[in-house]
Amino acid sequence: MTTAPASGTTFASVDDVVTRLAAVGYLASESVATTVYLAAVLGKPLLVEGPAGTGKTDLARAVAEATGAGLVRLQCYEGVDEARALYEWNHAKQLLRITAGRDESWDAARTDVFSEEFLLERPLLTAIRREEPTVLLVDETDKADVEVEGLLLEVLGDFQVTVPELGTIRARQRPFVVLTSNATRELTEALRRRCLFLHLDVPEPALEEDIVRLHVPGIDEALTTSVVRVVAALRGLPLKKAPSVSETIDWARTLLALGADRLDARTVEETLGVVLKHQEDVVRARAGLDLDTLARRA
Repeated sequence: MTTAPASGTTFASVDDVVTRLAAVGYLASESVATTVYLAAVLGKPLLVEGPAGTGKTDLARAVAEATGAGLVRLQCYEGVDEARALYEWNHAKQLLRITAGRDESWDAARTDVFSEEFLLERPLLTAIRREEPTVLLVDETDKADVEVEGLLLEVLGDFQVTVPELGTIRARQRPFVVLTSNATRELTEALRRRCLFLHLDVPEPALEEDIVRLHVPGIDEALTTSVVRVVAALRGLPLKKAPSVSETIDWARTLLALGADRLDARTVEETLGVVLKHQEDVVRARAGLDLDTLARRA
């Protein structure tokens, strides 16, 4: 049986990807839009790697929203297993059922307690069984154990799941699959081979300015340019945690809320905590940046 691609999550062209993602607040570069388009057309999982805060998870959300698909999310973490990712049996309910049927044979009870009524779907099985257009987000795949990658190979390779008591469950249409990774652990080559790869880094300044304008309506043009320029300078320092795009947006919102129409050294100093999350980074920024000069340039 051939599993059909998810018709509800396809795009007409690369330009269509750009337009529809922008309509839901995600500004995609040409390379990002091209990779998303190819993943949709080819029905291949999309592996998105890059630093935290560069929009990997938001990309999956945007594809779901832009196509009207349901979003099913598997959040990976150390210790996540098949029962949390795929399915498990409702043992409490099974026990009650067996207790209630004390006079029946074990064969009769066993047939009943391993039926659909007692099956608890987890994200992978839910995504496989959905008949509506679906985006499956496997978030922070690198945090899961290697054994979970083996499970993903089986599910994403054939888009089917075998539950021994119920048989093989095949997807009627493939979900659009996005796997994200912060590259804290090297993923297996077997998993990479099954995916299209996309590296998301911090955007170019012009694109980041567009993103700020989209998410912070009403912000002054010059202030937007200043914020992006100072954030770029901060990212050039050896920080423990460089500012992400979401923190750039938060900073712009903060400045707008404070009524600031330009950046100066004092404003930067007083609001550094919006973009830097470690005291050592704040100290390093104060020591490493000439805030007076930077503010004047801004």
